[in-house]
Amino acid sequence: MSLFIEFHLIQNFAPSNLNRDDTGAPKDALFGGHRRARVSSQCFKRAIRLSAQEHDLVAPEFRGVRTKKLKTLLLDRLVDREPVEAEGKIEIALAAAGLKLKDDGKTEYLLFLGEAEIAGFAQLIEQHWDELAGAPAGGEKKGKKEAKACAPAKVVKKAKALLDGGKAVDVALFGRMLADMPEVNQDAACQVAHAISTHRVEREFDYFTAVDDKGGPDETGAGMIGQVEFNSATLYRYAVVDAGKLLGNLQQDSELCLSALEAFTQAMVRAIPSGKQNSFAAHNLPSFVGVCLRHGGPLNLANAFEKPVSPRNDKSLTSQSVEALAGHEGKLAAVYADSRDQWAYLDLSDAWPAQKGQQTANLSELAAWVRDKVASRLEV
Repeated sequence: MSLFIEFHLIQNFAPSNLNRDDTGAPKDALFGGHRRARVSSQCFKRAIRLSAQEHDLVAPEFRGVRTKKLKTLLLDRLVDREPVEAEGKIEIALAAAGLKLKDDGKTEYLLFLGEAEIAGFAQLIEQHWDELAGAPAGGEKKGKKEAKACAPAKVVKKAKALLDGGKAVDVALFGRMLADMPEVNQDAACQVAHAISTHRVEREFDYFTAVDDKGGPDETGAGMIGQVEFNSATLYRYAVVDAGKLLGNLQQDSELCLSALEAFTQAMVRAIPSGKQNSFAAHNLPSFVGVCLRHGGPLNLANAFEKPVSPRNDKSLTSQSVEALAGHEGKLAAVYADSRDQWAYLDLSDAWPAQKGQQTANLSELAAWVRDKVASRLEV
């Protein structure tokens, strides 16, 4: 099955600093020869994951966790066991799977694991508690090979089999890579583009002062001064999900695949980065959300804005951006699109052509459309 679900969003943010670079300034990029505001794909991926969790869009057992604190998570699940002994058993079980704990008890690098994988390790340790003999006593650390040698062969086999993604939706969507364990890598079913502004953007500076509430009458001036950089931009956001790849990553569970796509649609739209929100409160949801089911291959429409949209007194940047998006898509579709491609959209700008796809009244309806259309393809 060759089916790609594309998401095209136009989203205008008030003054903000959603995604900072190493100097604290809003990230930007040159595109079409002009400076554009930019929010990285990594930033939006995390926002999507957090949005799905906040709105309870994915059942807890099908979520993923990105952490170095796997030992702590396992100790929380082994609360009935003696902690020092449990620590040793955990080290052996993880080493059996090829994972090493450092002296501080954390893993060597960030792991992206499904909740089912974590629960599976806890269950494995419980089931083979007595067989994990030779586990190091508290404080006695072994190398990965030494620790692995303490585990029976059947435990090693089971431990390795646990790292299958755990049918975690976010792991299936965004993938994972462990350099020294390529056999447990998972290629992402979803690709997310860096969001860029549809128009030229210049950085601005906010000079601020803070007053000492307890300052005496002889104390003048501010207790603190500083400055923060920010911008305001109408962003074009793009993501695409390979439905076949997602189904494979979720171990051919078609119902979970459909639920994941419905959840991703909602989370993608609701996702707002958290950077500097206490200072700017830029909680601005998209004005346009277009979803296209592509069959021939993905089409990123960012080149609609290679020539930046220019401000006009009679029309907003948002409306102009939606018009430019529709016009560019029409040109590309005439040359590259498949006759089976379908659009649905949610448009608060009233700028998307009415004949171009099915208009939906709200986000829930749009997410349901995605689920229903993909379901009909999975049945073919």
